[in-house]
Amino acid sequence: MPLQADVRKSAIQPKPAIRNSTFKYSWPKCQQNTSAASIPDFSSLPHHVQDFIYHRHCRHFPMILDVPDKCGGADGSAEVFLLLVIKSSPVNYNRREVLRKTWAKERLQNGVWIRRIFISGTRGDGAEKKRLNRFLELEQHENNDILQWDCVDSHYNLTLKQILFLEWMDRNCPNVRFLMNGDDDVLAHTDNMIKYLKTLKDNGGSKHLYIGQLRIYQAPVRDRYDKYYVPFQVYEPESYPDFISGGGFLLSGYTAHVIYNMSHTITILPMDDVYIAMCVDKAGLHPEHHVGVKAFGHHAPSNADPLDPCFFSEILLAHGFSPLNLYLMWESLHDPDLKCFENVK
Repeated sequence: MPLQADVRKSAIQPKPAIRNSTFKYSWPKCQQNTSAASIPDFSSLPHHVQDFIYHRHCRHFPMILDVPDKCGGADGSAEVFLLLVIKSSPVNYNRREVLRKTWAKERLQNGVWIRRIFISGTRGDGAEKKRLNRFLELEQHENNDILQWDCVDSHYNLTLKQILFLEWMDRNCPNVRFLMNGDDDVLAHTDNMIKYLKTLKDNGGSKHLYIGQLRIYQAPVRDRYDKYYVPFQVYEPESYPDFISGGGFLLSGYTAHVIYNMSHTITILPMDDVYIAMCVDKAGLHPEHHVGVKAFGHHAPSNADPLDPCFFSEILLAHGFSPLNLYLMWESLHDPDLKCFENVK
């Protein structure tokens, strides 16, 4: 269904998510491509890279936890103005709990609805994996906000989680207006996001929007000991397209669908932010820098408190917060007695 052009003013809450659905959207287990071992120097690659190449073709995994009616059903999803899509490892319970109480709280903000979803995979093996899955199941029963697939939750699978989410969105939330996509250690000033998105001219989510902290002239990291290592067997070019840092960014519903549609024809790359940019680029669209997104944290003057809330009062997003600092920051930002001067914003 097409996205509607104007933001609805209705204060009717979307239908609550189904808590005891007997339906599980599932796929058979994907088998590894053993022929991948024949690529040059495959045996010299780190194990996690080998595993990625073996399963690079896999795009469908069984769902363990689902919230199919999170957006009020496909037909009602246009009521969701901003969907918060938060990448979170199963072990990061403390982070999720703080987000639920702060910027990711589901609410009616300035007349529009904010909804929240965490996207996750699995961690560990055997008994450890079983315990973590059970823990997430209990967490889901209480909060009804987790999508979990039976795939390894790792840095190299970030793109896979994005594709799995986009497939879920296309099925369950096709008319959501805007999305904030980010990590579970960011401060997303969702109050400011709503204000910003509502000021966009002639764009209620039905036109292109892809903003955040722009990275240009970036090259693949070839150091095998680096977290962001990408060998030539995975990505041959020596440069990436311009992309928005994956710590946190804003998308329109229109652009999210574009990315999903383009992803069907683009080979999976481990770096999810680069992969998203490749999808956008293939559609002839472009990322846009926004000064209010601090994907690498806020850099305060040396003589100032780096956690002075006035530095964050007008931002859209900042990366790198502990649960404790994030909770305190959100409370400070909503202190009615907070007074900020221009030189500390």
